[in-house]
Amino acid sequence: MLDKAVSLIKQLTEAGVALIALAVVVQIIFGAGADSSIPFIGGDVIGTITGIVTTLGSAGLVGLAAVAVLYSIFNRS
Repeated sequence: MLDKAVSLIKQLTEAGVALIALAVVVQIIFGAGADSSIPFIGGDVIGTITGIVTTLGSAGLVGLAAVAVLYSIFNRS
């Protein structure tokens, strides 16, 4: 039962990452302009990702540790 739940979470995470990647590509293709938000996506995906990276970068060692934890989670087999 626990294995099924973990498998489902992994699949949902992979689908979420794929959707984020798709949203970035769509925003790059169609999001020219000052606002750069796509109406059918509902926001500025690239701006949000940039904000997260900036926040983690300004957090110093704690931000670096958070990136390391996220990296290890996504690269676990």
